[in-house]
Amino acid sequence: MNVEIITIGDELLLGQVVDTNSAWMGAELAKEGFRVRGITSIGDEAADIKEAIGRLLGKADIILVTGGLGPTKDDITLQTLCEFFETKMVFSERIYKDIEAFLAGRPGAMNELNRMQAMVPKKATVISNSVGTAPITWFERDGKILVSMPGVPVEMKTVMSNEIIPRLKKYFKVPSIQHRHIIVGGYSESALAIKLEEWESNLPDFIKLAYLPQIGLMRLRLTASMNDQHELSRVLDAQVEKVKPILGDAILALDDITPEVVVGNLLLQRKMTMATAESCTGGNIAHLITSVSGSSEYYKGSVVAYANDIKHNILGVSESDLNTYGAVSQQVVEQMARGVQSRFNTDVAVATSGVAGPTGGTPEKPVGMVWIAVAVRDKVVSECFQFGKLRDRNITRATIEALVLLKKEIEK
Repeated sequence: MNVEIITIGDELLLGQVVDTNSAWMGAELAKEGFRVRGITSIGDEAADIKEAIGRLLGKADIILVTGGLGPTKDDITLQTLCEFFETKMVFSERIYKDIEAFLAGRPGAMNELNRMQAMVPKKATVISNSVGTAPITWFERDGKILVSMPGVPVEMKTVMSNEIIPRLKKYFKVPSIQHRHIIVGGYSESALAIKLEEWESNLPDFIKLAYLPQIGLMRLRLTASMNDQHELSRVLDAQVEKVKPILGDAILALDDITPEVVVGNLLLQRKMTMATAESCTGGNIAHLITSVSGSSEYYKGSVVAYANDIKHNILGVSESDLNTYGAVSQQVVEQMARGVQSRFNTDVAVATSGVAGPTGGTPEKPVGMVWIAVAVRDKVVSECFQFGKLRDRNITRATIEALVLLKKEIEK
């Protein structure tokens, strides 16, 4: 089934808000066998909304709309949809009670504007919003479906997962589809394609391989559809098994998960604790680790040791080594890892020190040079990387490489 997504809001066109809804919807719909053909972003203009819907209904089975459902005058989506589908707004006692229940316990929250959100299109199926006040509307015309949802991500995601996708699967017969993901570190897209050339050439015709690059990582996605789901699962798993010896420990995960989740799972499985000492990454590793729910089970804390006196006084780095070798060196980064491991009494630790840029580089230590050290119990290893000249990318790449190196050393 073909899907078109429309996101509505002047704030999207002005760059004040980043559209994360479309990416999330696309990923979730693909898992269920729906094909997203296009994404359209438009402002809060009735004529533009009507034009986009009329045009897209001609080529899509499903149109998913987000945004413009708030209680203020600039939120015109619902009234515009009424005009397009030639219906009128009516008051829904059920939706009004839903809004009252949602706002219960908030003195003064229920006002005339919120009450107006109980006005809904007469011809539409109205779906309650369990995490907000704007109702969701489902329109049908000539076998086509249009669903209007709030632009607030948590509201859209909740109703898509709990209501819209299940309803769409009942309404349309979609092909069963399966995916396999392989997360790979240490390869550029072209280098990985060369490495996998023979394996890729021998894939069955019905399996599609996608290379999905991220900063510091490559995601491989195998996608296939077949009536016999058991056989399909067997074939996809067999292809994953074939690629494992080719890539070896460059494989970070055989699932669509992030490096911080991979590391966290390993630490939990092995009942190990962790700490971080960061200079050039400025706490970014700590941020990713603690973004995972349950990370308090294995993560103890961090020292952001930007200045040399912090490296010396807090982490115990030799002042002589700082003067002799400099902060961006193997000697210093290994002592940082050892120092934070000792101070926090953890099983493992990771440390970074480098020249993030764009200034501060020298001929001996250019911008993008980063030392990373990992301490696992009584062993410490370190590696020097040369990234590029862009500060944000260098911080991200150093963070990812640190987690990849930590994963490898824990597994050893």
